[in-house]
Amino acid sequence: MLTILAAGSVFFPGLFLLSKQCLKSIPALRWSEGDAVIVSARLVSSIQAVMASSAGYIIASSCKDIIEDQHWLTSTYIMFAVPYFVYDIYAMFMCYWYKLRVKGHEEALAGPQHMRSAVRSYLRREFLMVLHHVVMVTVCFPVSVFWRQGKGDYFQGIMFMAELSTPSVCLGKILIQYKQQHTLLHKVNGALMLVTFFIFRVLLFPYLYYVYGRYASIPFHMVPLMVPWHCNVGAALLMAPQLYWFSLICRGIRHYTVFCCLTPPPAPTFFQVHLRF
Repeated sequence: MLTILAAGSVFFPGLFLLSKQCLKSIPALRWSEGDAVIVSARLVSSIQAVMASSAGYIIASSCKDIIEDQHWLTSTYIMFAVPYFVYDIYAMFMCYWYKLRVKGHEEALAGPQHMRSAVRSYLRREFLMVLHHVVMVTVCFPVSVFWRQGKGDYFQGIMFMAELSTPSVCLGKILIQYKQQHTLLHKVNGALMLVTFFIFRVLLFPYLYYVYGRYASIPFHMVPLMVPWHCNVGAALLMAPQLYWFSLICRGIRHYTVFCCLTPPPAPTFFQVHLRF
């Protein structure tokens, strides 16, 4: 257990540092420290998402009995990925810090000038995401590894697959960073993000309720009344931020569509709101 935790603790920060150094030193790129930090953080998030989704697919597809069947990869990947959420809190802050330092950035003009005030500003701005990461480490980790007692690996695998929307989110932020909002890639990526986020995050828990209802021969609308109350509470707490973030995506796309009807290209950012997921 400790070996797997240690491996994750080395892998994700190490990948971030390696990516940042490469982006800064490759002659064809030679990016600034800030650009390298921001892109490296997105890259690590995307790689973790691909790994989690792949693990989730392997686990879910191997479980015939959605309650009793087990797969060794379930607990192993949970242990490996826990350090990622700790690292990502730091990586998100570094992205925020370098954005503040960009000349002409509206938040840099009126925002914090010192690290301590920057941390406070970051925690206020990214409170929901930081809280999400903290809950993943302090609540979801012990529940998934110890409290489940080896039950429901299928459900855990499906939840891993929620990360399938993350690469398109990260790519969208990079394209916005380099002012590529008018490109076809940005538009296609925006549509892909909308679809994947809706399927793998918004519909995630309704699907799990549906699968359990079919397994237990319970009508879908009766499942919340039949499962333990803490399962409903946990599902509601995890689903609430997904609905909020999805509303931001829809609002951004609506603003983009209205703007395109009134003005010719190049278009503004696909997401006029600040997406914080």
